[in-house]
Amino acid sequence: MDDWPAITVVIPTRNRTGLLKETIASILGQDYPGDLTCVTVFDQSPPDGSFAADTPGRRVVVTANTRSPGIAGARNTGVLLDDGELVAFCDDTDLWLPHKLRSQVTALRAGGHFATCGIELFNDETTFARAVPTPTVTLRDLLRRQLPSMHPSTYLMRREALVDGFGLVSEELPGGYGEDYELLLRAARIGPITNLTATGVRVRLHSSSYFSFVESSETISSALRWMLERHPDLAATPGGYAQVAGKIAFAEAALGRSAQALRWIGRTVRRRPWEPRAYLALAVTAGVPARAIVGRLQRMGRGI
Repeated sequence: MDDWPAITVVIPTRNRTGLLKETIASILGQDYPGDLTCVTVFDQSPPDGSFAADTPGRRVVVTANTRSPGIAGARNTGVLLDDGELVAFCDDTDLWLPHKLRSQVTALRAGGHFATCGIELFNDETTFARAVPTPTVTLRDLLRRQLPSMHPSTYLMRREALVDGFGLVSEELPGGYGEDYELLLRAARIGPITNLTATGVRVRLHSSSYFSFVESSETISSALRWMLERHPDLAATPGGYAQVAGKIAFAEAALGRSAQALRWIGRTVRRRPWEPRAYLALAVTAGVPARAIVGRLQRMGRGI
């Protein structure tokens, strides 16, 4: 266990200087014995060189997104800029607990190419613990249902598998919505994903997200339809299809396109009659504000 691999940590960021400082501090403060390089990728905002740092075993590199605008291009920019044996992702609003990397690397030493862990959703008022309760997650698991607790800020991957195996983050996905789930699907095709049930990341619940479900409904509908086209085995799995179709139905309802919403509601309930997103979408078509539903779910630590 003396030979701890070097890790590249990619942090896409955009106009969040204060939160970014906290994120970087939580990464540099890991009890991990190996070398860490934080590649901070400024997306659609000017790079701030004041974050750059270089100390023994810990380095912060600052760069601009040189690929397509958005989180997918920013993540890929960071991945290709450094050469650590392992690659981790972290959002610029989230915090790592000190043991996060050491625990995941220890688990990957037993074999595997991709690791996740449990999360704690938090804000100034409340916290919610979320975790997948199994030590591995298979492609079948991911096709049956999306697992939002497998948050991208928990991802730790072998570089070789990411770059030359299942591939980089998709920059074709409309608006980058769902890029984390799409990456998981491709990663799980080459082998099970290692999962730690213990909490390793604190995910901040905040109102400054660049991806609001209501405001981004057009993009979300397009992205999810793209996902169904590119992953036909997802379309052939009743549970997973119903979740995706239900989200499309809700997005179409939020856009005021009742006919499209009802069509997707029908597709959803034919696959899984008890899928709640279908009935939330139906409520929006009946006049309930989509924003009110999304807000209520967020206060419960959940989303559409």
